[in-house]
Amino acid sequence: MASVGSEAASFAAWLAWDMADYGSARRWYGSSIKAAHASGDMLLAAYQTGSLASFEADTGTPHEALRLVGEARHHLGKDMPVLATVWLSSIEAIAHASKGDRAACERALRTCDRHASTMPASPVVWPWIFAFDERKIAACRVTCAARLASTQPIRVSEKDIAVALSSGNDKQRALLTIDAATSHLRSGDAEAAFTLASRALGEGVRLRSGKIVERARRLRSTYTDSRRTAMVREFDAQLHATYL
Repeated sequence: MASVGSEAASFAAWLAWDMADYGSARRWYGSSIKAAHASGDMLLAAYQTGSLASFEADTGTPHEALRLVGEARHHLGKDMPVLATVWLSSIEAIAHASKGDRAACERALRTCDRHASTMPASPVVWPWIFAFDERKIAACRVTCAARLASTQPIRVSEKDIAVALSSGNDKQRALLTIDAATSHLRSGDAEAAFTLASRALGEGVRLRSGKIVERARRLRSTYTDSRRTAMVREFDAQLHATYL
């Protein structure tokens, strides 16, 4: 029953995160971790702890994310599944990127790549994570590049962007589109940035995802140029009219 309660709380946390209700998401993730420990299932505890780490890395508390990644690895011990290693390394890379540590981010990305290459064609899937394929690794690179764009940018290839944006998940694709837009904005191409961001924001409204809308707002807040082109004005109007 504790395991079932843990998974139910984790799902509630994911829903709250998607609606940008971060307080509720953090509370539900905490409940999911406590229930996982009560169940005695350390694999589940590691997954729930990693999920909270992913949330913290995404929402601006990278130091806490890194602490949680270490805790998740401790739960898994020396027999950590390769898939878990890859997943946790991807979270670690995003956390390092979020705090502007390019060298640590690149080390984590290399670890992610190295272990992903050792997975068999049909890996034994970790119970709650699907196979970590090339598309997910490309998505991680795109997100890291967007987070590092304001400090020590790393180059992300057009191939990585194309592979990442081929995701069949509409919400994930919209989030990655905003990350790609962030990279364009940092390189000085505001027109391309806000064209992409406008498309992603439209998807966020269609999908009723506060997470997508908040990331679009975050992107807009980084644009400080006093000149507002037609595209920027159109994006502002779209953003101001957005209510979920």
